[in-house]
Amino acid sequence: MKKTHLLFLIILSITATVAAQPSNGEPNKCYARCYLPDEWITRTTQIIIKEAATYIQITPAEFDTITEKVIDKAASTKILVIPAEFETITEQIIVKEASTRIEVVPPVYETVTDSVLAKAESKKLIAIPAEFEIVTDTTRFPRFSSVSWRYQKVKNCLSSNPDDCMVVCLVEVPVRYETITKSILKTPATTKEIIIPAIFQTVTKRIVKTPATTKIIEIPAEYQTITKKIIKTPAQTKVIDIPASYKDITKIIVKTPNQTQVIDIPAEYQTISKRLMVRKGRFTEWREIICPHSHNNTGIKSIQRKLKELGYYSGPIDGVLGSKLKTALLQFQEDNNLPKGRLDIKTLTKLGVQ
Repeated sequence: MKKTHLLFLIILSITATVAAQPSNGEPNKCYARCYLPDEWITRTTQIIIKEAATYIQITPAEFDTITEKVIDKAASTKILVIPAEFETITEQIIVKEASTRIEVVPPVYETVTDSVLAKAESKKLIAIPAEFEIVTDTTRFPRFSSVSWRYQKVKNCLSSNPDDCMVVCLVEVPVRYETITKSILKTPATTKEIIIPAIFQTVTKRIVKTPATTKIIEIPAEYQTITKKIIKTPAQTKVIDIPASYKDITKIIVKTPNQTQVIDIPAEYQTISKRLMVRKGRFTEWREIICPHSHNNTGIKSIQRKLKELGYYSGPIDGVLGSKLKTALLQFQEDNNLPKGRLDIKTLTKLGVQ
């Protein structure tokens, strides 16, 4: 309602500023410069709001409950041991085997006295010195008992060889007599062999009367009497068959396994309408309208009925140009791209109202 009032005020204020009348007006008709609103067009486009996708739909498995008989305990065998039977007996056992040992019989000695040769008989040479006697004698040396060569050099020797100038003279030593005392051998030295008798020594010694011997001594075996248990009847085993035991169990089995299905999810689009202005709002040229004094009750009712038929008007059919009718009229003019705010002839023609 406020919007309608404001629109009528704008039209009136703008109308007051233009020329007072149209150039081609006719008598008994009313004219007005109506405001044509902005012209818009609506363009519809689709935008994607959700991309196409796929998802895997899993169909769960179906299960059945079944009862079946299963082995609770497998068949087996049992080995029964029959113990052995024993009896007690007494017997002698050898604890030490018979053997022999060698015993040494020591030698028998006796003490005897005997003369033994301590030093054997030997011979010894004794030197008997020579016997001398002292005699006095006058001894004459021989005439030529000794000679002496004398050398003499000849003076005024005519030879050039010095040996030719030497004179050698043999000088004879005259006989000399001398009284000497000398010891002369009376009995020459000799040796005498002396026999040294053997030396014997009396000794006491032990001699073997009977030499050492050995003898073999038999050692008898040693026995011991023991009491022991012996097996009278050996142990035995007996195999006993144990049958298997069964029990009923209830279990869930898969009737239909899980299944997967790939489902394509198409992209989701949204249709949006976008209004685009194609012409700016403006005032029309002078157009014929129903004069205000010509607004009769019957005409207004016709407009109300028509707008009600078209779905714009919901008020009473009372022939009154009220706020609801004005709102419905403005909406009809806007939807049909008609000048707004006036009951012009073009609007009435569009409505089919005469």
